[in-house]
Amino acid sequence: MAKNASAQNDGQARGAALAVGGACYLIWGVVPLAFQVMGKIGVGAWEILAHRTLWAVPTALLFVLLARQTGDLARVLRDRRTLGWLALSAGVIAVNWLVFIWAVNNGRVLETSLGYFINPLMAMAAGAVIFRERLDGVGKGAIGLAGVGVAIQAIALGHLPIVSLTLATSFCIYGIIRKRVAAEAQTGLLVECLILALPGVLLIGWLESRGEGHFTAGLAPALWLLACGPMTALPLMMFSWSARRIPFSAMGFLQFIAPSMTFVMGVAQGEPFTFLRGVSFAFIWGGAAVFALGAWRRSRMLAAQSAA
Repeated sequence: MAKNASAQNDGQARGAALAVGGACYLIWGVVPLAFQVMGKIGVGAWEILAHRTLWAVPTALLFVLLARQTGDLARVLRDRRTLGWLALSAGVIAVNWLVFIWAVNNGRVLETSLGYFINPLMAMAAGAVIFRERLDGVGKGAIGLAGVGVAIQAIALGHLPIVSLTLATSFCIYGIIRKRVAAEAQTGLLVECLILALPGVLLIGWLESRGEGHFTAGLAPALWLLACGPMTALPLMMFSWSARRIPFSAMGFLQFIAPSMTFVMGVAQGEPFTFLRGVSFAFIWGGAAVFALGAWRRSRMLAAQSAA
């Protein structure tokens, strides 16, 4: 009886983590529209990034206070090793943000979609290599299909899909670091934002002093830039919280949500979608479908074992 109750509690906790993770990807799926609005106002990628890092700080601090993690924050700030890892994760996610913002405002939404379709399969491979998570034949087949898709995409573009690979690799590395770092989701996010906020403030001050900043240009730009804080901190906190509570490969599976949304967005906005690009996405989707089938089969097996 106790064993069944424990299994039921574990299942409920994992279900909650999956729900939170899925919600964070839904938010990430619509965020590109906000960046495109800011781009049309004239706000550049570097300025958007600077405001993301600055205004995410009060939002992340609120999460720490609500979670009553001030003690954990003090511990992290005293631990040089943990600070070092969080500085690294902050740098990696800053690269991811910058490339993504630039891409969605320069007609590269489909390339961002491809990158985030690749990432779950890259996460699955990382889970097998780094976290010793079992990679069966289904998983290997999914990764193989994705690899073919990337190769065809390179042929279609005439070069490696640098934007896609940069987004996939940087976010995979970020997830690996955050899964290993000894800090709660809210605490780690706040420290990352604090690390990035200083250069962000300096850039904002420099732009405003030259009359090139948009925060003081009017109410609409100011509100959009202020919104960068919760848009940044909320889904990232949700991601970090979920990533520590479910298998890394399962977190990767949820990541199919956002690129599906951005794919539709890119096609709807009239980005070139050639036959070869279609074939490349077909292979990526094939890998995603194989991965999803494997995840469903494993969940059925675990459910049957728990019931027994």
